[in-house]
Amino acid sequence: MSYIEPAPVSSTHLNPFESMMSRFDVAAKILGLDESSYNVLKSPQKIVMVHLPVIMDNGKVQVFEGFRVVHNANLGPSKGGIRYSMDVNLDEVKALAAWMTWKCAVVGIPYGGGKGGIKCDPKSMSKGELERMTRAYTASMVDVFGPEKDIPAPDMNTGQQEMAWIMDEYSKLKGYSCPAVVTGKPLVLGGSLGRVEATGRGVMVTARSAMAKMGINPVGSTCAVQGFGNVGSISAKLLATQGLKIVALSDINGGYYNADGFDIEKAIAYRDSNNGTIKGFPGAKEISNNDLLTLEVDVLVPAAMEDQITAENANDIKAKLIVEGANGPTSWMADETLNKKGIMVVPDILANAGGVTVSYFEWVQNRLGYYWTEERVNRRADRTMKQSFEQVYATAQKHNVSWRIAAYIVAIDKVANTQKLRGVF
Repeated sequence: MSYIEPAPVSSTHLNPFESMMSRFDVAAKILGLDESSYNVLKSPQKIVMVHLPVIMDNGKVQVFEGFRVVHNANLGPSKGGIRYSMDVNLDEVKALAAWMTWKCAVVGIPYGGGKGGIKCDPKSMSKGELERMTRAYTASMVDVFGPEKDIPAPDMNTGQQEMAWIMDEYSKLKGYSCPAVVTGKPLVLGGSLGRVEATGRGVMVTARSAMAKMGINPVGSTCAVQGFGNVGSISAKLLATQGLKIVALSDINGGYYNADGFDIEKAIAYRDSNNGTIKGFPGAKEISNNDLLTLEVDVLVPAAMEDQITAENANDIKAKLIVEGANGPTSWMADETLNKKGIMVVPDILANAGGVTVSYFEWVQNRLGYYWTEERVNRRADRTMKQSFEQVYATAQKHNVSWRIAAYIVAIDKVANTQKLRGVF
């Protein structure tokens, strides 16, 4: 029996979970996924919602809403970041957890997908308040987390410090040191060399692979990067080392253009000394975010938020290649337009999977108690990303579909077959 045909979508704006499911449905139909597998894979295996009372610096108690979604754990323990943002909501976390399932499957690492978040404004909170909230969240999730069960990592507005607090709190509650419960930790606590640059490095490797298939010479090609946080800045820096000219950047304050190309090392140093923004960087002309997305460049790297390329602006996109550094930067409704225009897209579940790949390496090293050199980490990560791109490219050729749908086909086929072999239901 073939899977149930989804209801048509009338809205031009889909929430992230609906957008993910729209791609899932197309891939499932091409695969001929049976109804039982379809019904299981579209639903998260576990949703945990908690309310966290935290004593603030003023002595008052504030209650924060937290989530952890385990979408699928058939391939191994669930894996996924924790984000701190006022925009955190259940639909977003469900979508991100599902994307993690497909992301881990497409690069062939033995993890399922999970995601977490706390609805808060971290920029308005002190370090002490953030620590107390993080520890409260960890205590609430102590039966969810575990190196064999569910392994958090950094995401939006979280980093090495938050992971150190989670590891410490979890270890205290378990009564022994457990570095493998999280990844993205500081090096002294069992973090991996190469982890900080891993996502941006994966963007660079897949961009280079895609350009080779398209016959685009990286040397002298132009590139615009939306977002100048960890992923965007590292992507820009590493793409520049391949010969690309980075002519546009953006951050939370807007976009910046320089036809002669940015010196990315100087831009990163400027950002770090200028309250996290490159506003005012010498030689940069201020432009709007939409101007950046619609520039006539060879490569566009959206590395900011979800739903930046939409039905409203997709027709104005002029890049030949889009490499998605962010999760879900292109809405489902924009895909058809990009496909018709012949714009190739390396999808998020492949392009930014370098981060989870090196997170897996960190977990392996924690469990071995033996740590690799950065050169070994990078070499193995690059090999994984290149092989994964080749598999997705071959699948796209076989089924005559976009690289995005091909990536979903590869991932869903792997998870569905594992599920059948295990006899999960």
